[in-house]
Amino acid sequence: MDKKKSVIMKSLSTIGLLILSNTFMTIAWYGHLKFSEWRWFNKLGLFSIILISWGIALFEYIFQVPANKIGFKENGGPFTLVQLKVIQEVITLIVFTVFTLIAFKGETLKLNHLIGFVFLVIAVYFIFK
Repeated sequence: MDKKKSVIMKSLSTIGLLILSNTFMTIAWYGHLKFSEWRWFNKLGLFSIILISWGIALFEYIFQVPANKIGFKENGGPFTLVQLKVIQEVITLIVFTVFTLIAFKGETLKLNHLIGFVFLVIAVYFIFK
């Protein structure tokens, strides 16, 4: 495989793994807020909810660690540490937004949210310059 294809594959692998990681992270961090809609979850205490969230978050790490290992420039990947972090934060925001709009029907995106997202995109531009 030539160098350009290798960089593309590592970039796509890193981003794909970060999307999976952040999906599990979002479910672990915020999914429990929907548990109250399920009758048998109402009987669980906070400690039980924490354990369930930890179990879900395990999958976050299963995808996050390889994403960073594959993507990090020092390991032959295409991204610096700062770039990896910014990519992760943008993916987190996108996954969180989609999750919120799907799972929490009462939540809406407002103009101030969209303006904030635009500023984050501008920040990404400057991080990668």
